[in-house]
Amino acid sequence: MAKKTVASLHEGSTEGRAYTKVIKMVKSPKTGAYIFDEQMVPNEAVDDFFKK
Repeated sequence: MAKKTVASLHEGSTEGRAYTKVIKMVKSPKTGAYIFDEQMVPNEAVDDFFKK
């Protein structure tokens, strides 16, 4: 019975799957240390994020 309840919660929610968390390592010009740029972007814009 619990499986049916959990499965019914996931049926209509496609908004969460439309985004991807992307992490890019960027070198800071000020200190020279690496920082991580984390963003939630739409699935279609993932390639554009890494090209920048």
